Amino acid sequence: MSPEEKRKQDLKALGLKNLGQVYWNLSTPGLYEEAIKRREGVMAHLGPMVVRTGQHTGRSPHDKFMVREPSSQDRLWWGDVNKGLSEEKFNILLHRLMAYVQGKDLFVQDCFAGQDPEFRVPIRVITETAWHNLFARNLFVQVKDQDEMESHYPEFTIINAPRFQAVPELDGTYSEAFIIVNLGRKLILIGGTAYAGEIKKSVFTLMNYLLPQKEVLSMHCSVNVGQDGDAAVFFGLSGTGKTTLSADPERALIGDDEHGWSDRGLFNFEGGCYAKVIRLSKTAEPEIYECTRKFGTILENVGINLRTRRVDLDDDSLTENTRAAYPIAHIPSAMREGVCGHPKNVVMLTCDAFGVMPPLARLTPAQAEYHFLSGYTAKVAGTEAGVNEPKATFSTCFGAPFMALEPHVYADLLRKKVLQHEVNCWLLNTGWAGEPASNADRISIKYSRALVKAALTGALDNVEYRKDPLFNFEVPVSCPGVPGEILNPRNQAKDPAEYDQRAQKLVEDFKKNFEQFAAKVPDDVKNVL
Repeated sequence: MSPEEKRKQDLKALGLKNLGQVYWNLSTPGLYEEAIKRREGVMAHLGPMVVRTGQHTGRSPHDKFMVREPSSQDRLWWGDVNKGLSEEKFNILLHRLMAYVQGKDLFVQDCFAGQDPEFRVPIRVITETAWHNLFARNLFVQVKDQDEMESHYPEFTIINAPRFQAVPELDGTYSEAFIIVNLGRKLILIGGTAYAGEIKKSVFTLMNYLLPQKEVLSMHCSVNVGQDGDAAVFFGLSGTGKTTLSADPERALIGDDEHGWSDRGLFNFEGGCYAKVIRLSKTAEPEIYECTRKFGTILENVGINLRTRRVDLDDDSLTENTRAAYPIAHIPSAMREGVCGHPKNVVMLTCDAFGVMPPLARLTPAQAEYHFLSGYTAKVAGTEAGVNEPKATFSTCFGAPFMALEPHVYADLLRKKVLQHEVNCWLLNTGWAGEPASNADRISIKYSRALVKAALTGALDNVEYRKDPLFNFEVPVSCPGVPGEILNPRNQAKDPAEYDQRAQKLVEDFKKNFEQFAAKVPDDVKNVL
């Protein structure tokens, strides 16, 4: 059977039949042509493609489901993050989806999740639109040559049909949008939403299920590596600076969002980046800024002047969550192989809007596990409906919406690897120090970069440290390129007594949140605070 006949058989096996034209593994220019011909997007000045995602301009976490089926039933972390859907409901929706695509053109991209050949997962992304197929081509690992293409057999398939809507009463969903992962059928269905990030994050959920069972830690983080091979891992939620701080022209970028840590070292899950670009600064983030001006980049919900075709990165009229999806090769300092050795440093990022956390703290392995499980940051007033003042947010493992297994599985793996490879662990606050967000300016990115550089180069190995009386971690008293006074937030507070109240409240928030993990962690982690 020829590769072409095999592909047709694969589609029929899924239930995809009576289709229109099927476009297999089109190149970037080919997908551009189809997307523009079909009026899915417009080409902007210098070549990026600008698209609109309609009603959904971000993820829909309440619309994500895991199918309850025998192979994964007893392993998954069931609850608010991983909501169950019966196999019966899944099959009903799948059959309606198969009927919906009959007569329609489809786009197929064969690629991989994971840069390390030993742990990568072959995937097939089938999309209703050309631009979503280009997104998959940008974000995942491309097949490198014809031999690899002919031997590619998808272990998992993603079907993305944004114009097909669920019927909640019939399908058991909460709305017309759905992201459904069936680990037994090795099939992911996405519909009712055009936000492309759902494709990316559904595959991340898949990797978070598969890899820890092979003793590989899957991580929501960025990774870069210095000239001496000293790798660094940056954990962080959206808005904490994970992408910005890892895009360092003096260090090679391995990847900006999703990685695995195996016995062989670190490896990127992806072949591209999906960066938030609202009010992106050409000065502060030059490499990412340039990516918004390149052919091949997809700009989601970014403002554009349709006469001049110039984009406006400050335009938030559609959403604060404007995005750029581009191949990692667009970053000059990126290491295209996407693999490196074990990390020398792990940096956990938080954006503390209460002004309590120091700009940098050194963590013991137990403290690192505690803060990894906590996944703390803060929402700032005005960034989300209903948030009128800073609000503490905890997202376990710095990526709770994508964790398929119980959190302690990932935390135990992290601590094991930190101890085995003698990794330095740090907590970096990129938010506010001393005063809350409403009363002061955010910590300068210049200082955050200086702190990261000092931590990674060993410049903080022999400086004096003080012990924080509330969080018990060590805080450097001085750092090259950073004013000493900002390293102690309490000294920056206009009213130290009021600062103490804020600090104590945050500590209590930490303790309350950690109660859910206490039964499954070692005593030294349980007693960090």
